[in-house]
Amino acid sequence: MTVRHMNFFKLLSGEVSPQQLLLKFLLLLLELQNVERGSIWVRDGDNFTCLEAVGEESDNIKGMSISKSKESIVGWVMKNGRMTIAEAGRDKRHFKQVEEAMAVKSSLILAYPLFLKDSSVYGVIEVIDTSTGGRSMNLSEEYLDFLQNLVDIGSIALSNSVEFSSQAQENSELKKTIEIMSGQRMVAGPSPSFQKALHHCRNYAGNDYPVLVTGESGVGKEVLAREIHRMSNRCNKPFLVQNCSSIPRTLLASELFGYRKGAFTGAYRDKEGLFEAANGGTVFLDEIGDMSTDLQASLLRVLQDNEIKPLGGNRATKVDVRIISATNKDLRLAIDERTFREDLFFRLNVLPVTVPPLCERSEDIPYLLAHFIRRESVLLGMEPKPVSPEALSMLMAYPWPGNIRELENMVKLVLVSCDGPEIGPSDLPPTIAAGLAEGPFGRPVPTTQPPDPQAVYSGKDWENVERDYANHLLEKHRWVISRAAREAGLKRSTFDSRLKKLGIRKTN
Repeated sequence: MTVRHMNFFKLLSGEVSPQQLLLKFLLLLLELQNVERGSIWVRDGDNFTCLEAVGEESDNIKGMSISKSKESIVGWVMKNGRMTIAEAGRDKRHFKQVEEAMAVKSSLILAYPLFLKDSSVYGVIEVIDTSTGGRSMNLSEEYLDFLQNLVDIGSIALSNSVEFSSQAQENSELKKTIEIMSGQRMVAGPSPSFQKALHHCRNYAGNDYPVLVTGESGVGKEVLAREIHRMSNRCNKPFLVQNCSSIPRTLLASELFGYRKGAFTGAYRDKEGLFEAANGGTVFLDEIGDMSTDLQASLLRVLQDNEIKPLGGNRATKVDVRIISATNKDLRLAIDERTFREDLFFRLNVLPVTVPPLCERSEDIPYLLAHFIRRESVLLGMEPKPVSPEALSMLMAYPWPGNIRELENMVKLVLVSCDGPEIGPSDLPPTIAAGLAEGPFGRPVPTTQPPDPQAVYSGKDWENVERDYANHLLEKHRWVISRAAREAGLKRSTFDSRLKKLGIRKTN
């Protein structure tokens, strides 16, 4: 084994992706045996599936499956956990469909099992000799023992890689759960107005242009901004938030741009600003309409030249950030009043998205309600309480002037004060009934329970959520499709098309 092979094997040991590790290991074995064809097979339910293949026409067998019930070299090695040499065409274990797919005739097949730490066979690696009589491979006992030792070491690297990948997946799921529980992850409902906003977010995520999020206070503008960042190629970089109305102008300048030692009294050392700290990631500027005009000029420089100048600094510093800003103000009116720069507005408003108020997306209330109930119940150490249809109807008809923030606070109050096993109308705060008294109460009390909104939280796929919601509307309106379509905010023809695609039809 040459020094080059040893360096290659060192690289193999550092690979964290199981599939990439196996491919590199296969290439190493092919080179050591002076052949050009090989494949990697893994368990896949009741089959063995080809994960990787090398050689001419190898793409034809990637993804190919062999039933466990059929005799095969892969199956034999999986079952016995031992290396084997098979003479193609004569060995009854030879699975000829693989050869046919690769349009080549094999002579000898050398197959090794790949073990995990628990001694289970993870997969099989095949080295294939297509030369006449199988003369390319070295099959001496000493050399085969040498290869077996390499395979054993490779199995250790594979086991570590699989364990690392499994932990990474668990960490990803844990991160997702934490984001949802902390309110940083989007909880999506089916309302057309909010789905339109989400559609914009998906389109905007693939580039670095500035985004301006508008909407009333409490509608979830920051959560939407986080969703854009999460779907972008900057998702593994920082997402940093600054509220432009919560701190004085001079302090905001130092927070955003940083300062150099001696810039002002108390500046005893250099301080990195938000834009530098978020380099490579996203900066979310909330309440951008409250930023002073002199700071607006500095922000314009960031957008135009991608550079900042710290307070007390003599040189500009290049930064790579995406800027998402948000406001509940009418910036065009602010421009007319000369409190907001027109040139900055056009720089920020490249990709606009408006978050609708909760009163325009009442279909989302069951989903948001279930999310907040589940989250707060965990924090309070109690079982989540169901909401009665009557109470839900009241909550869906209430105008929610404080939007999602008001709904969230209402859930906290109700969970603490409700003594019964179910949240009913009498458990709701007086403001709900008072708000309904001020306007028409146009929504009938549901005769069936709403779809299980917790499915959104647990990762249930969107089509199932949509199917649940459509069924709920149909039952609620006793299968009067025009009424169900109207509540869903869809044309009758569009709603009919969705029902057909979802496989929903009335049963007698």
